[in-house]
Amino acid sequence: MNRFLVCLSVVLVSWSAAAQSSAPDPTASTATQQPAVTTTASPEVQQFQKIEDAWSTAVNQHDQYGLENVLSPLFMDVAANGDITTRNQQVVQVITTEDKSLWLSQKVITVRMLGDIAVANGTYMLRHNLNGKPVEEKGVFTHVFERTHGGWMCINSQRTTLRQEMQGKQKKSSTAEEPFHIPFLSRSDKNSQ
Repeated sequence: MNRFLVCLSVVLVSWSAAAQSSAPDPTASTATQQPAVTTTASPEVQQFQKIEDAWSTAVNQHDQYGLENVLSPLFMDVAANGDITTRNQQVVQVITTEDKSLWLSQKVITVRMLGDIAVANGTYMLRHNLNGKPVEEKGVFTHVFERTHGGWMCINSQRTTLRQEMQGKQKKSSTAEEPFHIPFLSRSDKNSQ
């Protein structure tokens, strides 16, 4: 009889352990269960496009509070020209600028969700005056957002301008064999002659 009870208890313990290991952990966060996803047509892209639109509107309307609602107090911006500014410096630039032509437009292309961090990549166009002359700057951005207080705030921004091709100059097409030019490591046109 003792042998029967021991065998029965071993079977029951092993069955309950197997059932517990296959059940999802209710304390595990959903962020760790979902893989990071990059997509161009998702609810996340639409959500972050609204945030980028609010950012652009705040800049275009010189709206201090609108900008403070989008940018984290920890915000750091690396501009296309290499200037590094904080949130407070960005706010001061927006509200004190006398450039009436200042206009920003941003379009989100992809969003990667990494738990309470999101990385948005996209394109932008910035119109402004430089030394009294109108300038239109086009480029790409990477914005890093952090989920705080039920919303998203940008903590880091990096912008890169796109190279402007001179009119009349034909663009050299890339080959699959050499998609990038790294000086001293790739063949040059002079060596192939």
